Amino acid sequence: MILKDNQLQKLQKMGYRFAGKHHHAATKICHWTKKSILDEGVCYKEKFYGIKSHRCLQMSPSVPFCHQQCLFCWRDLSNTNFEWKGKYDEPKEIIDECIEAQRNLLCGFFGNNNSNPKKLKECNNPTNAAISLAGEPMLYPEISALISEFNHRKFTTFLVSNGLTPNQFKTLDEDPTQLYLSLDAPDKKTYKSLCRPQIEGAWDLLNSSLEHMSSLNCRRVIRITAVNGKNMFDSEGYANLINKASPDFVEIKAYMFVGYSRQRLELNNMPMFSEVKNFAKNIGDLCSKEIINESQESRVVLLG
Repeated sequence: MILKDNQLQKLQKMGYRFAGKHHHAATKICHWTKKSILDEGVCYKEKFYGIKSHRCLQMSPSVPFCHQQCLFCWRDLSNTNFEWKGKYDEPKEIIDECIEAQRNLLCGFFGNNNSNPKKLKECNNPTNAAISLAGEPMLYPEISALISEFNHRKFTTFLVSNGLTPNQFKTLDEDPTQLYLSLDAPDKKTYKSLCRPQIEGAWDLLNSSLEHMSSLNCRRVIRITAVNGKNMFDSEGYANLINKASPDFVEIKAYMFVGYSRQRLELNNMPMFSEVKNFAKNIGDLCSKEIINESQESRVVLLG
């Protein structure tokens, strides 16, 4: 077993439900999935890209594995390993059990009179996979087969990566619907202090992924987590890296003072929406992109 019993129990209390025998894959109901079922709002990804929040499966095939230990990560990083260790479960089993776990987690909404009846009928059959819950998905040895299996089931797939496995992107049998690459620093020094990579040559690997990004046959998005006092400077540095990747969109989102990140950062590291918007505009002006959408509630701005 990859996670110890006490680690599993801790994550289960936080709402994680594990799939497979080896406990490296899990799902967790997103806050916005619940809100959408109650008609209390939707995720900014629905507003920006048209996915349905109430039909989104938030999951990860690699909960305990990531190359980085970012200061702004809301997760408990004491469980995190930078390379894959142990056996792994097959994609079909992971997907089947994640869907079943999500159905069980949502069953309480069927007794809630405030639930939207149409969305209740649909939420048990998710159509979008947000492969982003925890860890680095590209470390899962069968990530290519996982994306292909989701595609076979007519899911849209939103894959989030830290970009430290450039060769893996080249070997995917099928591209995801949308690839997010995290770009959280304008230079190597800031990257090392904020993202805290656990492997050698991480900055060069990230840059290699940025260079390869334009060749992928999917919607390509650079995602910047804006942390006040840590990485909200050198707009020109960000613009140069963005131009290297030539993405379709750039998402700039405020760091949120939640979870375990509160043990590493302070409340004043969470920028106001106006600060995020100004930061985004400065970057956009330098890489020929403009603000085309925004979500004040989530403190996120979309450049396109």
